Amino acid sequence: MRKSHLIVHTERKWLLPFFASTLISILLLAAVLTRSGASTRSNEERKFVFQSRSLDGMPVAPRLAYLITGSKGDGERIKRLLHAIYHPRNQYLLHLDREAPDEQRLNLGFYVQSVPLFAAAGNVNVIGKADFVSYMGPTAIASTLHGAAIFLRYAKDWDWFINLSALDYPLITQDDLLHVFSYLPRDLNFIQHTSDIGQKEYHTVKPIVIDPGLFLSGKSEVFYATQRRMMPNAFKHFTGSAFVLLSRNFIEYCILGWDNLPRTVLLYSANILLPQESYFQTVVCNAPEFKNTTVNSDLHYVTWNTSSKPEPYYLNAGDYKKMVQSGAAFARPFHENDPVLDKIDKVVLHRRRGLFSPGGWCVGKSSGNKDPCSVWGDISILKPGSGAKLFKEFVLRLVANETFWSNQCKFV
Repeated sequence: MRKSHLIVHTERKWLLPFFASTLISILLLAAVLTRSGASTRSNEERKFVFQSRSLDGMPVAPRLAYLITGSKGDGERIKRLLHAIYHPRNQYLLHLDREAPDEQRLNLGFYVQSVPLFAAAGNVNVIGKADFVSYMGPTAIASTLHGAAIFLRYAKDWDWFINLSALDYPLITQDDLLHVFSYLPRDLNFIQHTSDIGQKEYHTVKPIVIDPGLFLSGKSEVFYATQRRMMPNAFKHFTGSAFVLLSRNFIEYCILGWDNLPRTVLLYSANILLPQESYFQTVVCNAPEFKNTTVNSDLHYVTWNTSSKPEPYYLNAGDYKKMVQSGAAFARPFHENDPVLDKIDKVVLHRRRGLFSPGGWCVGKSSGNKDPCSVWGDISILKPGSGAKLFKEFVLRLVANETFWSNQCKFV
């Protein structure tokens, strides 16, 4: 990636483009198999082995593009999350918004440069020129699209885009996630959505707001115009979760759009509240090419407050059993260094603090204080565990039942 865009710059080579699967392949999720046969390579070589197809004839695992975002003081949380979801197959882009001092952003960049594994894989980068982000206004969705555009420009080989914040944490290993996604069509979009927006029509869509982050260099809250507007009739407004897992094809459509819908919705979203919770939903459900590719889930475990204020409450040790057994891939939000994160690390991710979650690519010895990922092998090798079975069942509940098609962009 170019230094003008990012702190970290590494050269890389790319493989053949990803292949397209069919919906029938979803049924193969029932076979959660363990892969083996890693070929050992030492850290001194600093190279990874890539294969276009697995030796056992199983589908090639996809590659994910993770955008991880945070704000002032979130550097350590981003590091911890990065270690928990790291896999050499994937791409990672880290963004501390403009509220964070430059020193924190530089420290994060220097940290990334100091990790030999990141240098070897060349797949972790930090945005050097930070965006201002107000979750209430359009700067949030602009920043997300910025990250997606960087992936399209500089990372040629990935299949799905995922946005996470420093408040997120995984509930399964990357080997579990990649294994299950190996059997899915690459055009699916996991995006929570509904056109039944209820009170949001009055509180978030009809008000006209201005986000000063679009034109001021300092932090300032959004402010409201005195006028209100009608609901759109040129397209149907959808809403849902701000966290998504989107296909590369759909991301290309949003950034490069071969018709004007993505830009129209983006301009419309510039003056509404919480567009991060409606932009992708509205575009995907109004685009004939993509509306039947949606899976109505953000793959997160979230528990909402029962109070009148619709916000998720922070998860803790009392939620551990339910969140892990849910089969979801991620959960949010967590307080920094909450003890439940240590339990997830130990029991679910099998990682020690400051180390990576082991996968099939880690072929070193794990006895004593040794890091099994200090020596790596073929990154095409996956060793899914018990989390893969739970996640497979979670995905099957979403896509392999009679409600799947009826939950795709339903107008209400």
